[in-house]
Amino acid sequence: MKSGFATILGRPNAGKSTLLNALVGEKLAIVTHKPQTTRNRVQGIVNLPARKGRPKAQVVLIDTPGVHRAQTRLDKKMMQEVRDALEGCDLALHIVDVTRKFADEDQFVLSLVKKSTTSAILLLNKIDLIEKGKLLPIIDHWRQAHEYRDIIPISARKRQGLDELLDAVVAALPEAPPYFPQDQLTDQPVRFLAAEIVREQVLLATHEELPYATTVLIDRFEEGERLDRIAATIYCEREGQKGILIGKGGAMLKRMGSGARHEIERMLGKKVFLELFVKVRPGWRESSDFVEGLDWRRQLEDIAAREQFEDSAAEDSAADESG
Repeated sequence: MKSGFATILGRPNAGKSTLLNALVGEKLAIVTHKPQTTRNRVQGIVNLPARKGRPKAQVVLIDTPGVHRAQTRLDKKMMQEVRDALEGCDLALHIVDVTRKFADEDQFVLSLVKKSTTSAILLLNKIDLIEKGKLLPIIDHWRQAHEYRDIIPISARKRQGLDELLDAVVAALPEAPPYFPQDQLTDQPVRFLAAEIVREQVLLATHEELPYATTVLIDRFEEGERLDRIAATIYCEREGQKGILIGKGGAMLKRMGSGARHEIERMLGKKVFLELFVKVRPGWRESSDFVEGLDWRRQLEDIAAREQFEDSAAEDSAADESG
């Protein structure tokens, strides 16, 4: 059996999250037409049965934020997510949008690939949007740019070339037992996925600077047998942005909440009561503590620490009463 980690990296809007969702077969990463939709690493697990020419395998795919030059602390955190994902993986999947001309942004991504000690496969995405005759010159250009293990034309949106891609990925992975159970699709907690779904609705509903000046945190997640209760806060940077997010008579907030609730219910397979709030946090993208707190790993640590403190306090209170 083969198992390993494959990091997907590329420019913003190259199709990284669309590829992850297509390969896993479930929506694990939010997808919009806006750059820098993805802000955290998102892992998706693909379990493949053995077939002729390919052994049984588990491929752990890591979706990453779009590679860009960092300006804010949030940008720096996003780029650190990319570097962390590259550092521990067995294979890099460098995805390129063939409808866009080679630019400085592509050179920046290429520099990360070249610095990495990991072998790389180049994925030429969105081939369904260009004439076939234009593909060969693009392949030649990239073949001269770097010594890739493979160069594979694909369309993540139309699922073209994905079988060939998986064969190439498995061939590059080491022999190893699986890292995750067969029925597990991701390591992301449900509360993080719910926050991302809310943020997706914000991205889809807003324009210009506003999508990038917002983020979402889950305040409460109560699981029930038939109904989950979720409270989430959308943070923005200015009062004017808050007014836009709420909308006249709360119409915008209601529309985003309705869209998010339907998506979360589809994910969980049961009813959800979702409450949304909007708060202004000036300059949050430059706040190191706040940006670090957006990481779901940090959130889980904070929740565990809080629960441990509450349990300890309850034990002390019980001991005092018995005394």
